[in-house]
This record gives sequence, C-alpha cells and structure tokens, in this order.
Amino acid sequence: MIEEMRLRDLGVIADATLPLGRGFTAITGETGAGKTMVVAGLGLLLGQRADSGAVRAGAAQAAVEGTWIVPAEGPVADRVTEAGGDLEPLGDGRAELFLGRTLSAEGRSRATVGGRTAPAGVLADLADHLIVVHGQSDQLRLRSAAAQRDALDRFAGAPVADALAAYTAAFDRARSIDVELSELVRTRDERAREAADLRAALAEIEAADPQPGEDAELALRAERLGNLEQLRMAAATAHDALSNEDDAPDAATLLAEARRSLERGGDPALTTFAAEAEELGYRVAELAASVAGYLADLDDAGPAELAAVEERRAVLAALVRAHGSLDAALDLARDGGLRLLELDDDGSRIERLEQERDAAAAVLDETAAALTAARTEAAARLATAVTQELRALALPDARVEVAVTATSATATGRDEVAILLAPHPGAEPRPVARSASGGELSRVMLAIEVVIAAGDPVPTFVFDEVDAGIGGAAAIEVGRRLATLARSAQVIVVTHLAQVAAFADNHLRVVKANDGSVTASSVQTLDGADREAEMARLLSGMPDSEVALEHARELLALARPAH
Repeated sequence: MIEEMRLRDLGVIADATLPLGRGFTAITGETGAGKTMVVAGLGLLLGQRADSGAVRAGAAQAAVEGTWIVPAEGPVADRVTEAGGDLEPLGDGRAELFLGRTLSAEGRSRATVGGRTAPAGVLADLADHLIVVHGQSDQLRLRSAAAQRDALDRFAGAPVADALAAYTAAFDRARSIDVELSELVRTRDERAREAADLRAALAEIEAADPQPGEDAELALRAERLGNLEQLRMAAATAHDALSNEDDAPDAATLLAEARRSLERGGDPALTTFAAEAEELGYRVAELAASVAGYLADLDDAGPAELAAVEERRAVLAALVRAHGSLDAALDLARDGGLRLLELDDDGSRIERLEQERDAAAAVLDETAAALTAARTEAAARLATAVTQELRALALPDARVEVAVTATSATATGRDEVAILLAPHPGAEPRPVARSASGGELSRVMLAIEVVIAAGDPVPTFVFDEVDAGIGGAAAIEVGRRLATLARSAQVIVVTHLAQVAAFADNHLRVVKANDGSVTASSVQTLDGADREAEMARLLSGMPDSEVALEHARELLALARPAH
C-alpha cells in the first residue's frame, strides 16, 4: 500500500503531505483546492507522461514523493533491484519503497526508484503491481467497444489471456503466410520474366564458355597479330645478332672465341672468366632458340588467325556489355543456377503456401473459437457480478448483460463485446452509454470497476470522482460499497459527496488559502469536530450550520458499522 505521499509545487499545491494508510481514505476539498493534483501526483509516480504545465507558477520544478509498503520479495522487489534501487526492510516479509519524480518548468523529468535515478518506464512497470486508478475518463473509455472488450478480458483473467495469446500467435502466423503468398502471386509474372532472362543469359554464357582472364589474353594476341611485320623484323634481327648462319659475326661466335682465348691464358682467374663465357654461350643459345620459336609462331600466324581472335573478342565483348565484366558473367554462370531453381519453384512454393495458409486458417478458426468460448463464459460471470454490484449501489432492479458477438478477425479476436443495461424490469437491454442516466451510468461504471478491481492482484485502488451524478441514498450505497472493498485492499477516493466520505477510515481535506499573490494548498487530516464541519460543508456549503452538522453526525453514525 502507499503509506504517504508528498507534493511540492504541483499545480496550486505549494507543499503538502498526505498521510495515507490501510482501509478507505477519502480526499475532499473545495473546487480548485487541488484535489485533482493529488491524482496528478499519483500519475507522475506511476510513470505517466509529465506535463510542465503542472509546475506551480513561479516554481523551478515540481516534485512528488511516495512511500510504499511492499513485499520484501516478489516482482516489485525484483524490478527495483534490477533498476539499481534499494528497499528498506521492515521485517515480517515487508519492506519500504521510496519513489520520486521531479518535473522542471522546462519540461525535463527525473524519476527515482529506491533512492536511485531510473527511467520513468521503471515507475510504469512498478505501477502494474502497485496501484490502479479509476477516474471519470475511465468511464468515458468504457463506452467504447474496445475498452469494454479490454474490461471483460481483465475480468476473465488467465483463461482469456491464455486463449488470446494462442489466438494472437495463430493470427500473426496466418497473416505472415498471407503476406508472403500475396507477394509471390503478385510478382509471379515478373519472376517468370526474370527466370526467362536468366535462362537465356546462362545459355549465352554456356555457349561462349569464357575462361578467366581470356579477354586480356586475346587483347594481347590481337595486338601482336596487328603488328606482325614489325614484330617479325625485330625478332629476325635479334636472332641474327644472337646466332647467324652466315659468315657475319654473331653473339654466339664471339662468345666462343672469347672462351677459347681465356682458356689458353692458363691463369686461374681467366679460367673462371672462361667458365662464365661458356655459361653465357649456353644462355645466348637458349635465347636464340626462344626467338626462333617466336619467329616460327609469327610465321604460322596470319590474317585468318587475326580474324578468329577478333571474332572471339566480339563474343566476349557481348558478354561484358550484358553483365558489366567478364568476371561478372563467370559469377552468374556459377551462381545463376541456384537462383533459376528458386524462380522455377514458384509454382510449387505457391502450392505449399496455399496448403500452409489453409492449415493456418484452421488453427486460427480453432483458437478464435476457444477465445470466443472463454470470453462468453467470462461475460456471463461479469454480467452476474455487475448486476449484483448494482443491487448494492441502489439499483436493485437493474440488469446487466455482456454480449459477445461475432465480427471480422482482428489482432484481438473475432469478438465484439458490448455491455448492455436494462435499468428496470421489462426493459430491453441496450448499450450502457445510451440506456443509463448520468447517475445510473456512474454507478454502472463504478460497479464494473469494482468487480474488475476485486479480481486484480493490485493492492491499492484510486477512484477519482467516480461518484459524479450520484446523490442521496445511492451515494450512501456507493460509500458503503467502497468501504466493503477497502476491507481487502487500500482504497483512496477523491469525492465531493459527504455520503461517500462518511464511510472513510481516513478523511483528508485539501485546504486552499490565498496570500494575495500565490494560491497554495495544504492537506489536513480530519477527525472529530473538524470532520463533522467538513461533512456539513459538503452537504450544505455551510460548515457551521447546526442542521448540516446534525446531518453530518447522522451520516457518520450510519457509516460506522461499515468499518
């Protein structure tokens, strides 16, 4: 439960501490005194979006701090530890948790959890385990079909949650298959054209049978064939200089003479030189043979070979133009077959996906039916519980039905949920937003909230003026019902009705004062005569009226057995 909350510079509240505790706490006060800021402060502690407009005029920042009593072990303790915060052990398996939120006038927000700075999202995570707020905006939201479905799902608990999880998985699976199948069918013609083009390209490459680096080799060969005479003349001249069959001296002859002269010298150094000359002679002979082979190759070449080379180059050039480079064509020849197999498998893929789609649709139907059955069963229980709750709220003849009807498949199921009200016997149940008066609507919504809250594991419930439009005996029943709920949970109610506040275990009044420049508010704990005076003010607007005071005492006496 929340034990205490402190507000500083929030709205009209300069500095106020709210001592909260077990049971039923009522918060009252004049219009504009800042009761709404109490709920706004709780919202900040729950991680809701911060609005810099809530900072009190002239203040640099607003701050909200809360002290909770929580289990020393469990999801709350685990989340606090995960965020780096600490709990203060109290013994008996309980611990104290400090939460805080500051909001600057510039809009910057900072949260603290267990004494450590943490993202506001951590507060939101903790809020799911700590508190539920029911306000007039919740009544408005409950008028929508989606909100009524969510209310039913919350009431139903695990059976619907499990069925919804199974349905959601089946829905996502079916949608994923539909998207893939639709895309495949939509692009079937395009993929068929791609397959035909790829098949033609692979056939062209296969027919050409290019080899790595072949284009560069052919370019060199073509250049040689184009300069045949110049190359022949250069090679012949070089061959004659190396090894000439005529009488003209050549390199081989001159080296042989040099070797013989060196050998005749008889000096060891000359003998070494002679060996080197002999080695050079061998190398010259090898070079002459290579040049002779080159000449022979040139002699075999001719216009026919050049034409063949140019023809082959044209074939490879066509591949380069089509694919960007010869390497790209070779890569396509290596990998294109796999892509072609994939494209040629479209028919089989479509058939397989159609089978998967049919199977997924069957699973979706099955899970949707299970979800509908779970919701229908829970709807009957919710209708009974709310109807009984209305009897305790001075609507003894009202009857609530929760209708679950079929609709098209969505991510949340194939069910449309509608809460219907028959306000008196013989009346046909109609949508609650159209069949209830203002006071009846407030009681119906409160009944729904109380029924749902009763099954919630959250230990604290805040009701913000959910008694709007109610008065007299009905208001007394609302107060009595909230007191009953407070026996098993902490209940905090912001109210303007004395009939509701009379049932509170703890009565707080937000008091407004004006010093001429800044409106500030503080919170007072009421008891005895002070509480009677506040009750009289709520009843008549005159806290000193003896008639109102007597009525207040009667209300307090009436409410006393509920405690």
